[in-house]
Amino acid sequence: MDKNTLIGLILILGLFLGYSLYISPSKEERAEMQRQHDSLVAAQEAEQLAYADSVIAARESGPEGMETADTSRSEAGYAHNRSQYGHFVKAGMVPAEDEASVVSVENDLYRLWIDSRGGRICKVEIKNVRTFDSLPVVLFDETSGDANRFGFDFVSNYLELNTNDFCFVPMQGSGNDIRVSGNDSVQLEYRLYPDKGEDGFDTASYISYIYTVRGNDYRTGLEVRIRNMEPYITRTQSEWNLNWQLQLRRQEKNMKNELMATTVYYSDADDVEHLAESDVKSDSDAYTTALKWISFKQQYFTSTLIAGKQFAHAVLVSDASRNGDTPERALKKLKANMAVPLTSLQNDGFSFDFYFGPNKYSLLKQYKVKLENQIQLGGKLVAWINKYAVIPVFDFFSRFYWNYGLIILMLTIILKVVLLPLTYSNYRSTAKMRVMKPEIEAINAKYPKQEDMMKKQQATMALYKQCGIKPAGGCLPMLLQWPILVAMFRFFPASYELRQQPFLWAKDLSTYDSVLDLPFNIPLYGDHVSLFTLLMTAATLAYTMINNKQMATTGNEQSMKMMKWMMYLMPIMFLGIFNNYSAGLSYYYLLFNLTTFAQMFIFRYASNDEKLREKLLAKKKQPVKKSKWEARYEAMMKQQQAMQRGQAASRKR
Repeated sequence: MDKNTLIGLILILGLFLGYSLYISPSKEERAEMQRQHDSLVAAQEAEQLAYADSVIAARESGPEGMETADTSRSEAGYAHNRSQYGHFVKAGMVPAEDEASVVSVENDLYRLWIDSRGGRICKVEIKNVRTFDSLPVVLFDETSGDANRFGFDFVSNYLELNTNDFCFVPMQGSGNDIRVSGNDSVQLEYRLYPDKGEDGFDTASYISYIYTVRGNDYRTGLEVRIRNMEPYITRTQSEWNLNWQLQLRRQEKNMKNELMATTVYYSDADDVEHLAESDVKSDSDAYTTALKWISFKQQYFTSTLIAGKQFAHAVLVSDASRNGDTPERALKKLKANMAVPLTSLQNDGFSFDFYFGPNKYSLLKQYKVKLENQIQLGGKLVAWINKYAVIPVFDFFSRFYWNYGLIILMLTIILKVVLLPLTYSNYRSTAKMRVMKPEIEAINAKYPKQEDMMKKQQATMALYKQCGIKPAGGCLPMLLQWPILVAMFRFFPASYELRQQPFLWAKDLSTYDSVLDLPFNIPLYGDHVSLFTLLMTAATLAYTMINNKQMATTGNEQSMKMMKWMMYLMPIMFLGIFNNYSAGLSYYYLLFNLTTFAQMFIFRYASNDEKLREKLLAKKKQPVKKSKWEARYEAMMKQQQAMQRGQAASRKR
C-alpha cells in the first residue's frame, strides 16, 4: 500500500467518523429523548392501571360504570398508539365499519376503488371483458383478502412508518360512486394529516394523493404532494422508498401458460427487461440505475406504474410460492420497492401514471414509453415481422368487425402471396430433380457399393451442375420462410385481439379448443383433445409424405432415411406441444399447409415435366465453366479420395 492510498483511507475514515458524530444526538437531546420515553411508559402504565380499576368499578356499579371504562380505555389506547404511530395516532387508529371510506370511480374502460386506508387503489376491474369462466376481470382486489400494498416509507419520532397503514381523509366526501366519460376527467384527493395534540389534526401539514381519472383512457394519474411536514417527519434520507405489491388473479383458461407469462417488467431509458418467466419458480433483481416504469404483467393484462421523472433504483420480486393462505384464483405475488428522490418536506411532490388495462400492442404503443415491448413478439430476428406486417393486417381488418377466424385466413393468404416467388422457386428445384430420375438411377447403378458413395455423390453433383440444378435452391426458400413461422408461433399466444374470440367450434382462439375433455392426463399431451391441433398434425403429415416422395427421386434414399424419419416425428411432437397452445396458432398452421397444397397442385398442373426435362438435357450438352470455388472443392474431393485409397491399401497389407 503506497503513501497516497494510506492518506486517502485515513481521510475517508475521518469523514465517516465526523459525519457520524455530526448526525448523532447531543447529550442533552439523548437525555430529553430518554425522559420522554420514561414519561410515556409511566403514563401508559398508570392509564392501564386506571382502566383496570375502572373496569372493576364498572362491574360493581353496572351499565353506568361501563361508560366511564370506555372513556378510560380510549385514553389508554391513544397513549399506546402514540408509541406505535408517533405524530399519526389518529390516522393510525382503525375506523369503525361505517366510517371507512371506499370510493368507486368508473370511466368508459375500467372501474377502480380507492380506500381511505392507505389512500390507495384497492381494486381494479376492467370493463367489457370476462374471465374464462364468465366472471368480471378483476386485476387485484384487497377486499377479497389479496395481500396488496402501496405506500411510502418514512420516519417519525424514530419510528419507521408507511403511508399504507394510515387512514387518509377524503377531500371530496365518502361513500360516493363517481362516473366519468368521454373527454371529461375527475380528480379525487386524499390527505394524511398529523395529530395536533389530542384535539384534532394539523390541517396545514399533510401528505396528499391526488388521483386523476379520465373518461376514455386506461391511465390513472397520481400526484403526491408533501406540505409542511418537517415538524412531524424526520429528514434522514434524500429519497423515499415506495413499496408496491399486488397479488394478481387468474383470468385465463390455461393457468400454466398464464403463470409463465406473469412477471415483473421494467424499463430504463434504453431497453425493456423482465424477471424470469416461470410457472413455479420465483425470481428477484436489484436494479441500481434509473427506471422509467415498472409493470406487473399478466398474459393479457397489466398493472403498470410510470414515473413522472424516474425511479432512482428498485428491488423487484416475482413470488410464485403458494401455501394454504394463498387465494384460490391467485397467480403470483409481484413486488417492487422503488426509490423516489425527495428534496424538501416543506413543499415537494412527485407524479405518476398508473396503467390498468389490456396488453394490446397498438394501445400500449400510443403512450410512447415502450410499454408495448412487454408483449413477447419474438427476438430481433422475427419481432419486426409481427410489428410491421402481422399486427397492421390484424388492425386493418378488425376495423370491418370481421370474425378473427376470417382475419387469420386473410393473413395466411397475404403471406402466401408475398412468399409466392420463394414457394415457386422451391417447387422448380424439386421438379428439376424429379424429372432427372432416369439419370440419377443410372448413377446409382454405376456405383452400387457403399465405398463408392463419394464417387456417386460427385457424379450426382456433376449432373446437377451440367443441367443447371441447384440442390440448395429448395432449401433456401424454406429457410427464408422459417422466421415467419416462428413469428406466428410467438404472436398468436400473446395476441390480446384473439382473446375470447370464437370461431367454428373454438370458443376462444387465444387458448386451446377442447372438443373432448379426458378424465385423465396423458404425459406430454394433456387432459383434452384439441381438434384444430389434430387437423394441423394430419395436414403436416400429409405435406411431409408428399415431400418425401419427391425427395426419394433424387437417388439418395439411403442417406435420406434419417431425415425422413425426423420429418415424420416432428408433426407427432407438435401434436403434444400445440394441444395446449392457442387454437388460433394451430388454425393458422393448418391454413398454411392447406394453401401450400393448393399452390403445389397449381404449379404441377401448370408445368410440363417433359419440356422441363428436354430443357435440362439440352443444357447438359453445353460446356460448363467451373468457378474458382468449384475447382477448389473438386481438388479437395480428389485429395480425400486419394487418402481413402491409401488407407484401404494399408489395411490390405
